[in-house]
Amino acid sequence: MSRRAHIETLLRKAAQDELALDLLLQHGAMPEELVGFHAQQAAEKLLKAALRTVGADYPLTHRIERLMDLLAEAGSSTPSDLDELRLLTPFAVEFRYDILPSEAEATLDGHRLRGLIAQLRQWVEALSAPDAEDAEG
Repeated sequence: MSRRAHIETLLRKAAQDELALDLLLQHGAMPEELVGFHAQQAAEKLLKAALRTVGADYPLTHRIERLMDLLAEAGSSTPSDLDELRLLTPFAVEFRYDILPSEAEATLDGHRLRGLIAQLRQWVEALSAPDAEDAEG
């Protein structure tokens, strides 16, 4: 698969998680674990698309902070107002099988997370726009 095709696939797959997140948020009273899971999955795929855009490989990981750190190492740090997304990592696996700690339940704001995911998507799409890639090299 070409790099461009890989990036487009990751963006489409992230959009599926964003759709699931939107539907969960519209429903209202949904388990925090489900909201956090789809937010984490969308962020993970978007960050992996960004890594491929800058020509970097990514490890098989769900760790948002690791993916953000790899982007910084590659010279394309995510905007600092997206740092809160680093807290999503436990929703990928840990909270899918364990109970969410009660103190975390009160702090998860699904609508705020959705806004951060939208900001991340906007940043990644600008970074990965075909004309932006051509300008870089």
